[in-house]
Amino acid sequence: MLQEDMKIAIVGLGGMGDWHRELIESIDGLTLAGIYDIKEERQEYAKEKKIRVYASFEELLADEEVELCLIATPNDLHKPLAIAAMKAGKHVVSEKPVTLNSEDLKEMIAASEETGKLFTVHQNRRWDEDFLTMKKIYNDNLLGEVFRIESRVHGSRGIPGDWRQLKEQGGGMVLDWGVHLLDQILLMLKGVKLNKVYATITHVTNQLVDDGFTTSLLFENGVEVIIEVGTSNFVNLPRWYMLGANGTAIIEDWSLKGEIVSVKGQNEKDVVPVKTAAGLTKTMAPRREDTIAKTELPVVKSDIRDFYRNVIKAIRGEEEINVKLPQVARVMRLMEAIFESAEKQQVVDFE
Repeated sequence: MLQEDMKIAIVGLGGMGDWHRELIESIDGLTLAGIYDIKEERQEYAKEKKIRVYASFEELLADEEVELCLIATPNDLHKPLAIAAMKAGKHVVSEKPVTLNSEDLKEMIAASEETGKLFTVHQNRRWDEDFLTMKKIYNDNLLGEVFRIESRVHGSRGIPGDWRQLKEQGGGMVLDWGVHLLDQILLMLKGVKLNKVYATITHVTNQLVDDGFTTSLLFENGVEVIIEVGTSNFVNLPRWYMLGANGTAIIEDWSLKGEIVSVKGQNEKDVVPVKTAAGLTKTMAPRREDTIAKTELPVVKSDIRDFYRNVIKAIRGEEEINVKLPQVARVMRLMEAIFESAEKQQVVDFE
């Protein structure tokens, strides 16, 4: 006997809400029941798409056919809307960042526990193929013992001119992009304690919220991770750069342009010094081609629709939820540690 489609309603049909709408339409077993948005132009847009528009959030919650609710509003509204939806008997997916601070998140988790409703966060960049490829390189020990990982996202247009520029609504790059890059690194180094955090933030184009940040994370196993987000970078550094005892891996951008360069055979004995303007150096001389191997990246393919497939199965008790609340809480605490370190201009103990 075929199961009926699970019905989902979207709260907030902005850019991300509409992205979810298109994704939902391509997923078997999931049907869009309707949307609610406070903006009249978004309501009209939904009607043009032949989508049901609820007259109010309360009307949406009263629809007994809606089993799952997606919250895709500005960040400061996630908490009250998610808690109300769970108390109305709906399972909830929140856009990231889940909320503005750890105390708010505790209230949301408590609502999930009290109501017995599934509550998770759309950490969609867990399915980015550049991340999954770098994670495989790390897990498969392709570079030998890894001692440094660098993860960067660079742009040159500043912060979008909407609520993302406002602190009270959860704007800024730590909450917008940091939440993704930090989540990825904590997954890559799963089970490893993070000891120290040092961070700086920038206000190049915006004085109200951070328009960029750089953080150095020191893990218990000795791995140092540099994470950087910039919005005033007119020349981008690589998306990923990983250093191991036996080689280096690089991914330039989301197109997965990159390679692995590693040692092969005997170490060089007779290094030919390289001539610089101020003298000779053996230390920084390039390796001979016969002592290195260049290999293609072991690209890992993914399907972002697996996020919702997992949510459906988790609600039905068929598998564990992928994005777990303790993981979400750890990322939130780390974002708070970054703000604390930047404000105090000092290293912060984490775990």
